[in-house]
Amino acid sequence: QVQLVESGGRLVQAGGSLRLSCAASGRTFSSYAMGWFRQGPGKEREFVAAINRSGGSTNYADSGKGRFTISRDNAKNTGYLQMNSLKPEDTAVYYCAANRLMVPRTTPNSYDYWGQGTQVTVSS
Repeated sequence: QVQLVESGGRLVQAGGSLRLSCAASGRTFSSYAMGWFRQGPGKEREFVAAINRSGGSTNYADSGKGRFTISRDNAKNTGYLQMNSLKPEDTAVYYCAANRLMVPRTTPNSYDYWGQGTQVTVSS
């Protein structure tokens, strides 16, 4: 199995940028597709972005298209979520997740491994 640890969340003003990281350990990171999800106060966990094992295929929720970029560095066993033009509605705990499927999936139940989350707060 793989262990995931997110970092990079903090308080940022609207219009700012953040890069979240997801460090993986335990098994070969390149064997896993990766996704980012978020859960705001009183909301269900929702899909943000996903990337396949090689990094050649990505998928984004409409809320992040044009603002968020998912990437990975398999040599460093790390995935990333670059978030630009942040809005107050982006405030949430952000989670990275992994599975061994071939296609970057958008549903939480498609993922077997989860990190503990990192808090992103966007002030207006």
